[in-house]
Parts: sequence; structure tokens; C-alpha cells
Amino acid sequence: MLSEVGRIDDAEVLAAAILHDTVEDTDTKPEEIRELFGERIAAYVAEVTDDKSLEKHVRKQLQVEHAPHLTPGAKAIKLADKISNVTDVTNDPPSGWPHQRKMEYIDWAERVVEGLRGVSPALEVKFDEAARRAREVFAAQADSPSAQASPSA
Repeated sequence: MLSEVGRIDDAEVLAAAILHDTVEDTDTKPEEIRELFGERIAAYVAEVTDDKSLEKHVRKQLQVEHAPHLTPGAKAIKLADKISNVTDVTNDPPSGWPHQRKMEYIDWAERVVEGLRGVSPALEVKFDEAARRAREVFAAQADSPSAQASPSA
């Protein structure tokens, strides 16, 4: 996403994008990222890593508040991540997510992205398209529960 859509060719931003969820989702420590990949990559990863010791609603609010203050590289990583997440929620939502939760996710992602704007017009357009498509899909699902059924069902 960063390279193809955003035309970002900074190897450290691209490496940090690959590693962006490592600290949150594994037992990897920030120091390990620093030792293995260097200070700049570790700094990008740290910027986009949530503090999992906080409650989820607090982490989500902090993402909105911190987005405008991220470095340009971290903003691009966060923006690409939001594009990916909105696309995933649209095409393959987590099991058991009701309509309201999916809509709340899109609303929240849009609030985060507002603070990221200005870093990559191409990524911003891609996000806007993903959010618009999500709203269309979710509206169709809300209007017609059979919209999710396959044609052969």
C-alpha cells in the first residue's frame, strides 16, 4: 500500500510498516526492534504502537488525539494500516460484529485519518474510497439482510 499507492520508497518507513504491529501482537519488546532494525525503524514502530495496558476505548481515543502529532513516516504507516483495516472490516468482518459496531469502526477510523491528512494525497483518496465503500456495503446489509447471502443460497 505504502509503496504502490503512496509511492513511498523510504526503506525505513517500509520496514517499520511491516513491523508496525509486532510489539502489540507478540512478546517482542521495543528494544529488540531497535537492536535488530535500528533507531529510526524502532521510533516509527513506537509511534504507531498502542499501549495495551490501557483500556481499549482509551487506546482508541489516544489514536485520534495523537494522529496529528505523528511524524510524516508514522502518519503514512498509520494511514495505510487504516486502509487495510477498513477493507478487512468491509470484506471479512470479525465474527459476531453487528452492523452498529462495523459502523462505529468506520466512524472512528475516519476520525483518526482526519489527523493524518496532508501526508499522502494518494493514500488519503484510497482511504476515502475504502470508507465510502464500507458505508455502502453496510447500508445495503442493513437494508436487506439477504444481501449477505450468496446467489446460490
